[in-house]
Amino acid sequence: MADNRLLLARKKTVGAKQTLKAIERGQAKAVYTARNADRHVVEPILRLCASKGIQVIQVDTMQALGKACGIEVGCASAAVIEE
Repeated sequence: MADNRLLLARKKTVGAKQTLKAIERGQAKAVYTARNADRHVVEPILRLCASKGIQVIQVDTMQALGKACGIEVGCASAAVIEE
């Protein structure tokens, strides 16, 4: 289960494209990725987080991450941009 920080965050991104944009803009405080997401989707996010020193939290499934974001479908990644 994704920790409550994501669910309680006032501002967050949901989805790989939006998360990548937030990281590039320097807005991401913490990034969540699903372990079962396609590698080609999350790999650029993981590389960028590593280069910028952003914490990455692994979540078991895309479904669990989607639920933590308050959506009905799964998602590969999400980021907290304001707590």
